[in-house]
Amino acid sequence: MVVFMFDPVLLRSFIAVVDCANFTRAAERLHLTQSTVSQQLRRLEDSVGCRLLDRDQRRVVATVEGERLLAYARRILALNEEAADVLINQQSDGVLRLGVPEDFAAERLMPLLSAFVVAYPRVRLEVTSGLGPALLRQYRGGEFDVLLVKQMGDSDDCLASWPEPLCWVDSRHMPALGRDPLPLVAFPVGGLYRNEMLQHLEVGGWRWRIGYSSASLAGVCSAVAAGLGISLLPERVVQAGHVVLGADSGLPAVQGVRLALYGRNGMGAAGQSLQGQLWDLCEANPR
Repeated sequence: MVVFMFDPVLLRSFIAVVDCANFTRAAERLHLTQSTVSQQLRRLEDSVGCRLLDRDQRRVVATVEGERLLAYARRILALNEEAADVLINQQSDGVLRLGVPEDFAAERLMPLLSAFVVAYPRVRLEVTSGLGPALLRQYRGGEFDVLLVKQMGDSDDCLASWPEPLCWVDSRHMPALGRDPLPLVAFPVGGLYRNEMLQHLEVGGWRWRIGYSSASLAGVCSAVAAGLGISLLPERVVQAGHVVLGADSGLPAVQGVRLALYGRNGMGAAGQSLQGQLWDLCEANPR
């Protein structure tokens, strides 16, 4: 099987001649001599084995075969320029992949990330937000360079961790506490707060049901405020429409989770800077 490759230089001259309908004007446009453009067109015609231009007219026009090639030629050059732009003109200092908890990303992280992309314009920052267990699995699988994640306790390879106190939250105006079974507002299966909530209720002998489930922190908070159920949430996300349930509610006491920072060895200056900024953010305002 013979593989034929079009020469972009020849295609560019071909397009210029068709657009200008004249070899002289095409040569001026390409900053070449007329003889060079003529030679390039002959080479292109020889390579495809047919005439591409009708030179017998006062205006040079494409033949039927030339018209067929013209559309392909424009596409080939466009793809060539796109590839050059991606690989040469927009060379970056690499990709930096960050994983963050869903409930941390929008509320606290955006100003930091905005400043980071301005400070490191040549770094492609890719941020993924999600639930803690899934994020940690992705980090272990090599999908993130830096990770901020909610987890139970510390681990040997995390750089640092900070406490994230949790509390039972109900609706201020339409309380769900007292209903039987107790309706719960929860994150999907695998969510850290969900596992903690169900485990404590099971140990305490509570009858419960899932009244509302959402992967969005905003959705969970809104559902609690609307009276769809109680939930176990970080103290820092309690809203005006919520009421924190204390020990007199009879609900079991819950230990908080840890906000842990992970980072891979061997990162460049940008990665180390992002890691340090996240550390400072959590250190200054862990809750």
